[in-house]
Amino acid sequence: MLKLFHTDNHKTHEVSEITEGTWIKLQSPTNEEARRVAEALNVEFNDVMAAIDPEEKTRIEIFNDYTLIITDIPVKEMRHHEETYKTIPLGIIFNRENIVTICSEDTPLINYFHENEIKDFSTKKRLNFIYQIMLRTSMFYQRALTDVDKKRVEFEEHIGTVRSESDLVKIHELESALVYFMTSLRGNNNVINRLARSNLLSHYPEDRELLDDVIIENQQAIEMAQIYREIIDGTRELISSIMNLRMNHVMKSLTSITVIFSIPMIISGMYGMNVDAKWMPLAQAVHGFGIIGLVTIFVCIIAFVILKKNKMNLLFPYFSYNLANRK
Repeated sequence: MLKLFHTDNHKTHEVSEITEGTWIKLQSPTNEEARRVAEALNVEFNDVMAAIDPEEKTRIEIFNDYTLIITDIPVKEMRHHEETYKTIPLGIIFNRENIVTICSEDTPLINYFHENEIKDFSTKKRLNFIYQIMLRTSMFYQRALTDVDKKRVEFEEHIGTVRSESDLVKIHELESALVYFMTSLRGNNNVINRLARSNLLSHYPEDRELLDDVIIENQQAIEMAQIYREIIDGTRELISSIMNLRMNHVMKSLTSITVIFSIPMIISGMYGMNVDAKWMPLAQAVHGFGIIGLVTIFVCIIAFVILKKNKMNLLFPYFSYNLANRK
């Protein structure tokens, strides 16, 4: 989709022709739309379509007639029936007269500009426009990071009831989003530093102040991503510890059950051996079976008490753990 915008009298509106000061917005452009823009601005077709590739790396290339910037922006997506985040490339091409933005998806980060949501925005101030985009990008990252951390807090509130694979997938998706964010933010930071050091771009005083804000906000987003990544790592270790604890409970339960039930098995096995009955106690008694059964139960109760005193009597750890958490 190709749209053209121009700012007049502090208002940005859509136009039909490319003139000086026009902002060209490309969203999932067709080859025909990309060629039209490439011919109108005298730029390479591959540079126009570079941002459509989801694997495109962040970079800045300064040519004689135009400058190409590839930066990453955060967007929401659905994975495993859960809302999460990913990053996609945003391409910016500008020359002395026009500026082009290219993105594979519709994003509010770009829509804010032509919807007149940005104060003092003008399509004629190309470098200022670029810094505004990067500043909004850093703010979007911070907002997304805050959302990821909220989901992490909600997950930890119910961490004691984590039992299914879907619960583990949730924490994995949060961790994956942070990995994408950290990688993209570092790439964006390299682009910002390159812009700050470039002597080929003319910087007005207000542009320089805006660039300083961009550097600060992007660095803050990087630090937030690092902190939240470390917290997520701690959450994953906590889940692992809880899983190991439950496994220990299960093993104790199985051990106690095995010990208790082995007692009647041993006694019944002895009486089932092919030996002379006169040598087996109570074998010839009238109520021998009942007496042996009572003795077996009594021995099992003694074993039960001994295991309980040694904290091994955990026959139903799963249910007792759930009851404790609900209380």
